[in-house]
Amino acid sequence: MIRFDDSDLTCNDFLGGRVRLLQPVSGYRAGVDPVLLAASVSATSGQSVLELGCGAGAAILCLAARVTGLQVTGVEVQPAYAELARRNAAENQVPLEVIDADLGVLPSDLRQRQFDHVIANPPYYRSGAHSPASDQGRSVALGEQTPLADWIEVAAKRLAPRGYLHMIQKADRLPDMLSACAGRLGAIQVLPLCPRQNRSAELVILRARKGGRAAFQLHAPLFLHRGEQHVRDGESYTSEVSAVLRDGEALLRFQ
Repeated sequence: MIRFDDSDLTCNDFLGGRVRLLQPVSGYRAGVDPVLLAASVSATSGQSVLELGCGAGAAILCLAARVTGLQVTGVEVQPAYAELARRNAAENQVPLEVIDADLGVLPSDLRQRQFDHVIANPPYYRSGAHSPASDQGRSVALGEQTPLADWIEVAAKRLAPRGYLHMIQKADRLPDMLSACAGRLGAIQVLPLCPRQNRSAELVILRARKGGRAAFQLHAPLFLHRGEQHVRDGESYTSEVSAVLRDGEALLRFQ
């Protein structure tokens, strides 16, 4: 079985220690993005959630920590990260099903299933648009190999009627996301994520509903840090963001 050696890993706390995550020292390491993604999902106990590209499990495990009783499944193309997600799920006592698969070649049994929610944090950079990372796992996590439109197509197929997709992505990929949703998903809402006041959004969270017909909604930006510039060492998250990252609170913009 392909896996990381323990010496290659660190254990990091998320949600104020409610989630403990093993991550590679050299490789893709989760930051605040998957935590914000998980916080945006308005899932309720008993519902099913599929994460496309779950990595080591940061987003899906943070969601499961906030909403108990979910049926959670992750798909991950890199076997070492898939095995790490299984270890993290066991450590956090979450019955996470992890499927080793490429999005374009999902197992037949998974293609027969539908979910109340699909979440995804796809690679941010178009193929060839960034310098390759020296670590293969990090390179796959950051650099697009499967087109973004394919992520949304797969998500739409796996959603149950009236189910929701939540996706976090770079702001400049929003036109691609909206184009891919056309004819597949509706009732689209977009939340811009801005580093600080008077700074342009660098990321967006998109929410779309299968069979949704509500008008497009662009939310007021969520500012991650206080003030207009970084003036001193130390944490400067806004109270809303700190409540999500430290206390496991929901991000209520989409309620």
